[in-house]
Amino acid sequence: MSTPGQANIIVLGGGPAGTMAAISAKKQNSSVSVALLSDEPCEPYEKPPLSKAVLLGKVAPSDAPIAGPGGLAAHGVALQPHSRVWAIDRVARTILLEDGRTLPYDSLVIATGSVARELPQLPRGTPRVQYLRTERDAQRLTSSLRDTRRLLIVGAGLIGLEVAASATELGVRTTVLELAPRILPRVCDEEIGRLVEGAHRLHGVDVKLGCAVESAVITGDEIIVVTTTGDRVAADTVVIGTGAKPNDVMAAAAGLAVDDGIVVNEYCQTSDPVIYAAGDVVRFPGPHGPVRLENWRHALEQGAVAGRNAAGAAETYRTIPSFWSEQYDLYIQGVGWPTSGTIRVSRPMPGNAALTFELKEGRLVGAMGINSQRDLAAARRLIEREVPVDAGALGDPSRPLAAMLKR
Repeated sequence: MSTPGQANIIVLGGGPAGTMAAISAKKQNSSVSVALLSDEPCEPYEKPPLSKAVLLGKVAPSDAPIAGPGGLAAHGVALQPHSRVWAIDRVARTILLEDGRTLPYDSLVIATGSVARELPQLPRGTPRVQYLRTERDAQRLTSSLRDTRRLLIVGAGLIGLEVAASATELGVRTTVLELAPRILPRVCDEEIGRLVEGAHRLHGVDVKLGCAVESAVITGDEIIVVTTTGDRVAADTVVIGTGAKPNDVMAAAAGLAVDDGIVVNEYCQTSDPVIYAAGDVVRFPGPHGPVRLENWRHALEQGAVAGRNAAGAAETYRTIPSFWSEQYDLYIQGVGWPTSGTIRVSRPMPGNAALTFELKEGRLVGAMGINSQRDLAAARRLIEREVPVDAGALGDPSRPLAAMLKR
């Protein structure tokens, strides 16, 4: 894997953070040996399509390799699939694999991502119950949906609602349970959430708010779920979308500082100076204190910084969080750091578009929209550059956001 005297960087995790860490480390220092260890059998692939185009049969995960058509090899990175890591020996600076191999490292990047939060009443392995995190999960769910007439989704976050939209397009009658009093409670403001909920109801989705799974009875051909409000919902298939938790168990076992995620500094460096971490699995310094993010762009960008720093750079990581989601004919986006004490402004938009802003002390700190890609791109730049803005101008659709960037 490396030659004598050659620095050796190992990256753990085949998601966007790990892939970009490996590629960026090699670009930073072409003389180092870089290997990416993934427990999946394939090239790293983009996961956002799993709950959308993959379920609809429009694409396969292999159609969107993160590293491009040439794979990691085209970047000089050695991919080791089917590599399940058991432990990190920080004293010996080695990785112990399930198959008994021991691999040495000079620098290590942990990008093990997150794992689905299991519902105690319906854990993984329960017949007719599906979780969605990997290509294999998507294959199972795609197969199940072919024979599903009634689908129950637990959780009205992005994954749950994307699956609901895909299933509805396939003609599956769908019910969604959400504990909070509204959908997308951790993602969207009330206005955007209300519009998205309206779209789901218009497409026939039965959205039940303020309730959770109380109990479940599994029979031969269906699951009967009793909710905390007393409703009984019968389903052929149940999809659990109740969020994710950081996959930080191995890091904790190795003695690294962990606090609902691997704790890193602004250089993506863990409590061990030769070990870096990035993506869903980390808790890093944000503008309002330590924070953990779960979104695609963050994983790509932080992974790149971690990889370059593991190869000798000294870059700090700064980001403006963002997300996107495709549901029916809606392209939902958000950008900015959540904070208190903001002023909310809505801009009237035509058709099924929507746009809202969050202002604080005369500057834009957040924006959300539906089918407003160009405006959201301008809003990101306004936030990044900390351009002073006027609330009245933001609410006026005749005032282009791009023009505000020239101030």
